[in-house]
Amino acid sequence: MSARKYNVLLFDADGTLFDFEQSERLALQDTFRAFEISYDSEMHMRLYQEINSKIWIEFEEHTITADALKAERFRRLFARLEIDVDPILFSDRYLNILSQNAFLLDHAADLVAKLFHDYKMILVTNGLSSVQHARFRRSSIFQYFDSVIVSEDIGIAKPHTGIFEHTMKKIGHDQKNDVLIIGDNLRSDIQGGINFGIDTCWYNPEKKKNSNGISPTYEINHLLELENILR
Repeated sequence: MSARKYNVLLFDADGTLFDFEQSERLALQDTFRAFEISYDSEMHMRLYQEINSKIWIEFEEHTITADALKAERFRRLFARLEIDVDPILFSDRYLNILSQNAFLLDHAADLVAKLFHDYKMILVTNGLSSVQHARFRRSSIFQYFDSVIVSEDIGIAKPHTGIFEHTMKKIGHDQKNDVLIIGDNLRSDIQGGINFGIDTCWYNPEKKKNSNGISPTYEINHLLELENILR
């Protein structure tokens, strides 16, 4: 039997294994209701996601800190909605609810359970420490991972190479040619892997068009297709 091409699998968390959008929708809805604010699930969620995605790009570019973005995204949201709510108090409640939900995407549990015995697996996520660690510990797949790397813990986010350097040092692995990153975000996961010099697998369940010039080593539309790459 030929040797495996990869021995270390770096998994992005949200949008790859975890259904963050479901957790996000529930947390936003419950927080609006807790503050007795009329909630329009489609309009408010769409606007929040627009603001949130932009502010996380600012974080990746080091123009805002993780601590500052927690309330700033809600300050921007409430400014757009023209409502008077304390963004710090709202953020605290939102993050508390968000940290309690760990919904998985279809087939995520089956996949990591199958890979567990043959690969060293690490979660590498851009996120807030208090939220991500709590969510991961609640999940049924937490037991399968050798380590969890959260950007806020180390002050570096994907796509910067520092988060990958930290990961490799933490797991005591100095080879790059047997490492594969799997993620749904071309900008952070795939470009980050390319920047670091490792192979990349773009998880693209919605079959989005890749028009930004970032070229992953592999592309899959279904999580279980990863097994074909690893054979």
